[in-house]
Amino acid sequence: MLGVFGRQSGCVFVFLDIDDDFKKSLANLVPLLLAPDRLVEKEIGGNKVTCRDLLEYFKAYIKIYQGEELPHPKSMLQATAEANNLTAVAGAKDMYSKKMELICGGDKPYIAPADLERCHEEFREHSVHYFRSVKKMGGDEFCQRYQNQLEAELDETFTNFSKHNDGKNIFYAARTPATLFAVMFVTYVVSGVTGFIGLSTLAVLANLVMGVALLSLCAWAYVKYSGEFREVGTLIDLVAETLWEQVLKPLSEHYMEDNVRQTVVNSIKASLTEQVSQHTKLKTH
Repeated sequence: MLGVFGRQSGCVFVFLDIDDDFKKSLANLVPLLLAPDRLVEKEIGGNKVTCRDLLEYFKAYIKIYQGEELPHPKSMLQATAEANNLTAVAGAKDMYSKKMELICGGDKPYIAPADLERCHEEFREHSVHYFRSVKKMGGDEFCQRYQNQLEAELDETFTNFSKHNDGKNIFYAARTPATLFAVMFVTYVVSGVTGFIGLSTLAVLANLVMGVALLSLCAWAYVKYSGEFREVGTLIDLVAETLWEQVLKPLSEHYMEDNVRQTVVNSIKASLTEQVSQHTKLKTH
């Protein structure tokens, strides 16, 4: 096999003239090495290595070989331990994601937030247990760092699943326009009342707020329809959500609580009145 070397613009080119005998031998060798009946599953530390695991090992070894000097054996061992833990993290996270996809994936209907959180806690515990059960290198203290990383990533993944699930709720999707409509209705009533009693300044201010709410609603509708100016739509959603959580929701809950309390009081009164009436009739007879 003849090698021809050349240098141009600081680069070295190698041109190889491969002998025919080498090509024939290589053609016989490759099928022997890669024949399906001769391939065996590779294992590291007793665990079978998948393509995803092999990629993590490649990343770890490339990182330590980037220097000009050969790495020390201790660095190689640490890189192997790091890759070993990262593959365990990836496997546990993949297990969690697959289970959550079955519960609230793209084609799944809306699920109650409480049920979703309960599933998250269960799947999270199973994933952490899987991570602990996998044979790893580096010792307990070294592995604990990657377990903390796994738990943080699982919580972040749950946040994304939760947002995706909320998007399936038609009432959640309609929260922004409903909030803006509520603001417009309240300011319209306030404008009419204050204008009628002569408080023109408050009436003008209420009209101004109503106009801003109307423009915000139009802008929000355009963003949702066209997909443009998404930052504006996100800002409107954020303001509407703040108004809902801080003002409208507490007021509605307080109003409903008062109505329920009054309903219970009226039911008790009616029940007592009926009992007294029946008792009086019995005495009369």
